[in-house]
Amino acid sequence: MKKFLLAVVAVFVAWEVLDFIIYTMVLAQQYKDTASLWRPEGEMKMGLMIIVTLISSVAFCYLYDAFVKDKSMNNAVKFGLVFGIGTGIGMGYGTYSVQPITYMIAFTWFLGTVIESTVAGFILGLILKGETEG
Repeated sequence: MKKFLLAVVAVFVAWEVLDFIIYTMVLAQQYKDTASLWRPEGEMKMGLMIIVTLISSVAFCYLYDAFVKDKSMNNAVKFGLVFGIGTGIGMGYGTYSVQPITYMIAFTWFLGTVIESTVAGFILGLILKGETEG
């Protein structure tokens, strides 16, 4: 249980750091150019976003821990990559198909999600090792 909680915290922190880089640095100009699509800064629900990221971290770690039998670095990274592609495609291109976001935002949301999930898989591989791994 301690390793699982450590994994959740590590994934959460990694995602928060990467979110900051992706959404406040990489996409800053894109968001300014499409300001009419977003809540004004004072109305944004950042506390809710932190809770969403925490719950997502728990779910991500649980899925790996509960359903991946052979816990290895290779399988953890593959899990993260596939999870990222599966969720990133919906976030980036699914949103792009129904909302007037720019292609750059859609692509960055997709690629950012793939990168974040792959990094999270790497973290799981480091923390939730199988019985035969050191």
